[in-house]
Amino acid sequence: MRDLFFLAFLGAFFLLGLRRPFLLVAVYAYIDIVSPQRLSYFLLNRIPISAIAFALAVGAWLLVDKKTDCRFSMRQLLLLILLAWCGYTTATADFPLNAHTKWEWVWKAMIFAIFLPLTLRTRLRLEALALFMVLCASTIIINGGMKTALSGGGYGVLNLMVDNNSGLYEGSIISCVAISLIPLILWLAKHGTIFPPDWRVRGFAYALCFACLLMPIGTEARTGLVCIVILAGMMLMRSKRRFIYGPLMAVAALAAIPFLPASFTQRMSTIENHQGDESASTRLAVWKWTLDYVKEHPGGGGFDNYLQNSFTYFTQERVIDSGGSRVERRLVTDKGRAYHSAYFEMLGEQGYFGFALWLLIHLICFIRTEAIRRRYRGRDGPSEAWVAPFALALQQGHVIYMIGSLFVGIAYQPFIFMMLSLQIGLDTYLARKQRETVRSPAMALRPLKPVTGGV
Repeated sequence: MRDLFFLAFLGAFFLLGLRRPFLLVAVYAYIDIVSPQRLSYFLLNRIPISAIAFALAVGAWLLVDKKTDCRFSMRQLLLLILLAWCGYTTATADFPLNAHTKWEWVWKAMIFAIFLPLTLRTRLRLEALALFMVLCASTIIINGGMKTALSGGGYGVLNLMVDNNSGLYEGSIISCVAISLIPLILWLAKHGTIFPPDWRVRGFAYALCFACLLMPIGTEARTGLVCIVILAGMMLMRSKRRFIYGPLMAVAALAAIPFLPASFTQRMSTIENHQGDESASTRLAVWKWTLDYVKEHPGGGGFDNYLQNSFTYFTQERVIDSGGSRVERRLVTDKGRAYHSAYFEMLGEQGYFGFALWLLIHLICFIRTEAIRRRYRGRDGPSEAWVAPFALALQQGHVIYMIGSLFVGIAYQPFIFMMLSLQIGLDTYLARKQRETVRSPAMALRPLKPVTGGV
């Protein structure tokens, strides 16, 4: 029954896309984020729905969409160079079979990120993509939030509709994404036009934000707690009443502690003492191994080259028994551990060049979004009042994601590429509108040429 529902849902979207081609872009974003083929029992697993949606989206853009005002930005060019470099490191990878498996989905995510800004020609399309990203992620977030509220969740215990924990269904990743979406959710609740803001839209938005805040609790992901702190700090910086809201937020956080699961508070305590947690100690050992590796292999080792790492380290934990309380040190030998950091993931797999390109893309996006925010702040006209808050929401979400990715290997996640595409699309859309504004008065003031000759 579930398979038939997904088939009917996707079929309806594809049919609507024949009338509104941009919906084909939206349905590809839905497939990338939700991965309905992983929720299907049989049918969707046999159909390459992602490839079909991408082919239809690109085909509709080539055949129907306007291309006279499309602009290929520098960031798209940098993404294309990074894609080519990833292709080179895959061809020369330390583990060719593993690298090829990861390359099969990474290149699709990057190609879509390069293509997507070409379709974001209007405010409606920018908002529609932002809304689709929020609603698609909310299918996972609402499910996880409800289970957390009812059962409390647990590390590696909270089931997010699928048994495996890849993609957004992994606890740390969905916690980071959920918190990064909160600024965008609040923007849609205030400035959205597809669903005009009223009490129902605002009520849903606030409830969804609460579900987002529950995700780090349900998954017990320390990354999520760090992201919440960063979000609170950025919101207070922009608030005119920070000296009122700051203490209120601190009191609310303290008041919530007794209601949190004991396992959550115990796991969060390992943020301060990483040696007391084997997972945290392993990350530091992997990161040290990565730095040593790129010194000898500056070009990187290709996807999944972490499989060759091996290291030994000490962990310590406090033990309480009949003899009292004492700290025990334990020698741990481990190998083949993942990076657990987007920065070290990119550095180890793509070397110094790929890492520099990746950082440059994110840095340019941050700088350009900040420039847009400053240029349009204070403008309250109906056609411009939404721009500065939208740029700020994208910027805050981007910063949260990048700080969260310090502790999660999400350098190539399709979701962050879509967020980058939104920022690029907003920049190119505003640049085009500015050119049209400059051109219109010039056309109006241009003298008419005298008519000569006969009819």
